[in-house]
Amino acid sequence: MEIDVTVVAPRQQNQVAFVPFAGDTTMSSIILNDLGRTELKVTSTGLPQQPRSSSELAGTLPVWQNTGIPYLVVGSTRSDRGKIITDYEVINVNTGQVIQGKQSLSANNDKESMRYAAHVIADKVYELVTGIEGDFSGRIAYIEETGVGKDKVSRLKVMDADGENAKTITEVNGSIFAPAWSPDGSRIAYSVLRDKSYQTIYVQNVSGGGATSITPYNGTSISPSFSPDGSNIIFSGSFEGSENIYQINAGGGGLVKLTNWPSSESQPSYAPDGKSFVFVSNKASFNRPEIYRYEFGSGRISKVSRGGYATTPKYSSDGTQIGFLSGRSAAIMNTSGAIVTNIGSTGIDEGVSFSPNGKRVVYASRQNGKGVITIKSLNGGASFGKSGDGTIRSPVWSANPNK
Repeated sequence: MEIDVTVVAPRQQNQVAFVPFAGDTTMSSIILNDLGRTELKVTSTGLPQQPRSSSELAGTLPVWQNTGIPYLVVGSTRSDRGKIITDYEVINVNTGQVIQGKQSLSANNDKESMRYAAHVIADKVYELVTGIEGDFSGRIAYIEETGVGKDKVSRLKVMDADGENAKTITEVNGSIFAPAWSPDGSRIAYSVLRDKSYQTIYVQNVSGGGATSITPYNGTSISPSFSPDGSNIIFSGSFEGSENIYQINAGGGGLVKLTNWPSSESQPSYAPDGKSFVFVSNKASFNRPEIYRYEFGSGRISKVSRGGYATTPKYSSDGTQIGFLSGRSAAIMNTSGAIVTNIGSTGIDEGVSFSPNGKRVVYASRQNGKGVITIKSLNGGASFGKSGDGTIRSPVWSANPNK
């Protein structure tokens, strides 16, 4: 007696089959590139079929189930009154069910809009598969420096989260420091040092227009950080003697002094819940800065880092981790001060900035004489770098502006 045996490939929980969208010539490769740099194992080759919708799978679902691939992404594009509409579905291959139904996205028919739409779709696909919001549609701001001394030129640049589409937002003769995004991704605060002047904080719309100075004080103002609602900025200032932490309205005015130690307090970073911030102080030892937390409700200040040189703190979006510089190494600690990830020496005295979902970090380094931005996965995805002209500093990742 013959027995028919069906061999089903073992299921791989994080594997995704991606069928390039029918009618599309732009977005599919970007989506595939985005997803391929996460912990997901994405494949678009060697697939048994090229369906464009779940309805085309009705009679052939067992073929897909036999591949052992648990998730399938299909879709197509169409034109509607000058817009490009993308319809796509994420299918649970085991059940044949479309996760949260068919998704649709409209975009203008130009390269910039289509590129952004691809990142938004990658965000959604990642979320439907993992349950975690994607981080592809946020952008990364950074500083690029060329020249030295009086010939130094600094550019504040913004690029997509895949390292492409870099644009200069502003350029100055001098130095730009410590860019910080507003929560909605529409503005960047940063400080500028020109020849024979103090560092001053500016706020600028990313979409264009002039920058507004918000700290016209007779002393240094640096290291801005937006409050979670975007209404206030905390920063470090030395215009009243020693360096302290201040709060100011995001449009200027309403200055409030928050710390008043005789030591130097700098590099503040708001907690995502807005109830506290972390900062750096050399209170314990002049040559050994450490990280502290300030609580708004009580004014209570407590030490966070656990001994040793610790600077440049930045919170993850969920408030559970802090990226910082530990000695000469970039590292990540939990809110109790215990190091959970050691990134290593980068050649630049800066820590890391988290992606919106906290699963990746971005940091600057210097390699073979060139400035490099590295985007590193913290959960098994691919890491990659992008080099630039001159020295690169202070990359910081914005939230998804759609949120």
